[in-house]
Amino acid sequence: MNDAERPLDTVAFARLMAPFEPFERRPTIAAAVSGGRDSLAMALLAQDWAERRNGVLVALIVDHGLRSEAAAEAAATRRTLARLGCESAILRWSGVKPRTGLQEAARAARYRLLRDACRERGILHLLVAHQADDQAETVTMRAARGSGPDGLAGMAALVELPELRLLRPLLGAPRSRLTATLAARGMRWFDDPSNDDPRFERARLRAAGTGPGRALDPEGRADRERDLAAAAVAALEVGPDGGLAIDRAIFGQLRRDLRSRLLGRVVQSVGRNDYPPRRDRLERAVDRLSAAVARGKSGKSQDFTLSECRLALRQAPEGGRLRWIVAPEHGRKDGRNGAQPLVPAAFFACGAPAAAHLK
Repeated sequence: MNDAERPLDTVAFARLMAPFEPFERRPTIAAAVSGGRDSLAMALLAQDWAERRNGVLVALIVDHGLRSEAAAEAAATRRTLARLGCESAILRWSGVKPRTGLQEAARAARYRLLRDACRERGILHLLVAHQADDQAETVTMRAARGSGPDGLAGMAALVELPELRLLRPLLGAPRSRLTATLAARGMRWFDDPSNDDPRFERARLRAAGTGPGRALDPEGRADRERDLAAAAVAALEVGPDGGLAIDRAIFGQLRRDLRSRLLGRVVQSVGRNDYPPRRDRLERAVDRLSAAVARGKSGKSQDFTLSECRLALRQAPEGGRLRWIVAPEHGRKDGRNGAQPLVPAAFFACGAPAAAHLK
C-alpha cells in the first residue's frame, strides 16, 4: 500500500493539527460536516483528537434545502455521528434561493450559518474539510483567471475571522487517504451530485481531466502567519471596553510589514469586520502609530478612528508603558458572551488572564 492509499490515523491527524496550536486546555472545536467522505472522515479524526485532549467536537451539518434528499441525508448523517458519540446540530438555509449564482449564494449562506452557530456556542475553532485535491483544483482555476501570487498560494490553511479561526487541516492529505480512512472503519458516506454537475466550474475541470496545479509557496504563507502570531503575543494585551492594547515600544520595533498586518488584524477583529481596512487607510494609520512611537507622547490629540474602531495612545496605569488602545467605536460591543476579540488565537492561548473564551 502506498502512502496515498494509507488511512489517516490519530497520530497522523495530530500532526496535521499541530501547526494550528496552541489550543485551549480542553478545546471545544466545531467541524463542518456534509455527510460526504471528506468531512465525515475529518469529523471522525477530529473527534478522536478532541477526546484525547479532554475536549469536545461539535459537528455542524448544513442543509441547503436545494435537493429533495438533502433533509434526509442531513438526518442520517446526524444519526451516524450520534452512534459515534459526537454532538451535532443541523443548520438549515431557509428562504428564497436565487436563480443565478446559486453555488456562490449557497457557499455564503453555509459560512454564515456555520459562523453564527459557532458564535452562539462560543466555539473558536471551525474545521472545514478541503483537502489536497481541492487545493490543486483551486490553484488550477485561479491560474486560468490570471491570479497573482496570493491566489496561486491556494486556500489558506488558517483564516482568522473576527469571531473564530477557520482551519483546514486536510490540505496536505489527498482524497484517497480519506476514502481509505472511512473504508478502514466500515463507514459509508453520501456523494453530492453537484460534484459532477457540469454547470459548475470545478465539476467541469474534473470531467475534462485537466491536470491540477500546485500551490505556490504555501510554506511562505504559514511562515507569515507564525510571524504575525509571534508579534501578537509580544505586543498585545487585553484592553478596556472590549478592545485590545498594543504596546507602543514593541510595535515600533516590528518590521513595517508586520506592523501593517498586526494592526490590520487587530482592527478587523475588534471592529468585528470580515476584512481588514483598505490598504491605503491601513498604511496611513500605521504611519500615525509609527509617528507617535517616535514622539513618545500620549494624549487625546493622538486619537483617531479606523474601520469602526477608536485608537487612542494612553499610558498604562501607575505610570506604566504607553499603549495604543484599540476599542470598538462609541463603545459598541457585540454579543459574543462578553469574550475578548480573537487576535489571533495564539495570543489568548498563551496565558492572557482576561481571555474569556479560555475559561
